[in-house]
Amino acid sequence: MRAQLRKATLAVFAMAMLASPAWAGYCGVARYSGVVPCSHQQDCHTVYKTVRCKVYEQKEITCTRTVYDRVCEDKVINVTRMVPETCQKEVCYTVCKPVYETRERSYTVCKPVWETKTRTYTVCKPVWETRSKEVCYTVCKPVWETKTRCYTVCKPVYETHQRTYTVCKPVWETKTRCYTVCKPVWETKTRAYTVCKPVWETHQKEVCYTVCKPVWETKTRCYTVCKPVWETKTRCYTVCKPVWETRQREVQYQVAVQVPYTKTIQVKSGNWTTQTYEVQRPVCKKTVASVGTFEWDACLCKCVYKPGPCVTLTCQGPPIKCCKRVWVPCCIEKTINCCKTVCETRSRTECYKVCTMVPETKTCTYKVCHMVPETKTCNYQVCKMVPEQRSKTVCYKVCKMVAETKTCNYQVCKMVPEQRTCEYKVCHMVPEQRVCNYQVCKMVPETKTCNYQVCKMVPEQRSKTVCYKVCTMVPEQKTCCYKVCHMVPEQKTCTYQVCKMVPEQRSKTVCYTVCKPVCEQKTIKVMKCVPRTECYTKTICCPKIICKQVPVCVACEPSCGCAEEPSCGAADSCCN
Repeated sequence: MRAQLRKATLAVFAMAMLASPAWAGYCGVARYSGVVPCSHQQDCHTVYKTVRCKVYEQKEITCTRTVYDRVCEDKVINVTRMVPETCQKEVCYTVCKPVYETRERSYTVCKPVWETKTRTYTVCKPVWETRSKEVCYTVCKPVWETKTRCYTVCKPVYETHQRTYTVCKPVWETKTRCYTVCKPVWETKTRAYTVCKPVWETHQKEVCYTVCKPVWETKTRCYTVCKPVWETKTRCYTVCKPVWETRQREVQYQVAVQVPYTKTIQVKSGNWTTQTYEVQRPVCKKTVASVGTFEWDACLCKCVYKPGPCVTLTCQGPPIKCCKRVWVPCCIEKTINCCKTVCETRSRTECYKVCTMVPETKTCTYKVCHMVPETKTCNYQVCKMVPEQRSKTVCYKVCKMVAETKTCNYQVCKMVPEQRTCEYKVCHMVPEQRVCNYQVCKMVPETKTCNYQVCKMVPEQRSKTVCYKVCTMVPEQKTCCYKVCHMVPEQKTCTYQVCKMVPEQRSKTVCYTVCKPVCEQKTIKVMKCVPRTECYTKTICCPKIICKQVPVCVACEPSCGCAEEPSCGAADSCCN
């Protein structure tokens, strides 16, 4: 406001300064009518001119404005909640039902028919005859003599030692393998063969033989015996004696201190949703025997029915549709107060013991055994066998083989392969460490004396009667009966069953879960903006017109004779 006032004042003074000199009255602002400028000298006097000026002044006014306040109020809303509900439905599925059908078939069986036959053969029957003869022989009669001798025996001293050895421990594993077995099938055949029949003949001959006659001879021999001599000795040895000393040391240890802190965690949350899925029905396996066959058994001489292999049939029903509630997870951040453990190091003084080994000298006495050799003499007898020629008559038999033809029945075995399965065990050797104690035997020599007997064989002549048998083969006719088998074919009929799997439709009731929506009302808090009118005061600048007296220099000319011109002091006022 002051700056505008100053500008207005400066403008007024500028206009006064720029006024024409011809209109000097009121600084050129006022003009006098009828005044003619003259060239004579004029007198100047000052008059006050009233000037209107625009001035700005400050003024306080009162205004209103609208303010919105936030108010919390209750509001009822409709919420839909899913409630699980169990329902039932009929599900159709197919089951393979076995239907057995009886059939008949014809087969040919070879029926054995036995026929009895008779044949005659010759057998050599042995006839034994007992004979006797006188035989002279020499017998060596023993004569015993007692003698004494010294001998050295090594006496065993056992010492126990320990050693570690590795033993392979067997671990058995059961395995299954298939193998082929040749099943024997027997067939009877007849063949002719030649038998050599022995015929014995008795002969005699003169035989020379050598007899060793014992001759005893006494000899002397020297032998060395190690005699133990014990010697006592003394030795010094050093023993480390433990001496305990108590010392102190600084030990640092950790102490757990609880420090509280705040952290943000992810809290698992979520909501339940309903999903539909399919469940496969279990696969049913059923074992059905197939049609067997009739095979000829030579041992039983008849056809034996052998069942066919077992066939495993698989059947499965349609899948089941089910509903389940699935939890859909989501994470929410939450700030919690936690406490963590911080290890703090502290120190303390501990006492401990130190063991120092101090050497100490000791003396012990021990014995040493020296083996001193010693020579001894002993007598012993040596038996020499002196050969002597002798002769005797010996009866011997000579066997002559006479050929004879015979017939026999025999069976021929044909091997038919057959598959079988067996379980066998496989042994894996696992090494294992063991410790065993064993004894070591040290032989310590020891001298002993024993009595022994020496046998001298004295020859003596004796005689005896010997009985012997002579075999004579006498031919004899015999008759035997044998059977011959003829195979006669015969037709037979057998009944067997065939299994057919017939599909059958079935139905059952299945329970499933359906989520049903339920509408309910819920009250929540809602923020609402409420308007209100508020009064306030502000300062403004208002323009104002004021009148101000401004001095003006006016020139007066009394000599001009202007009667109509008023006096210098009769200026009209511009404002009341």
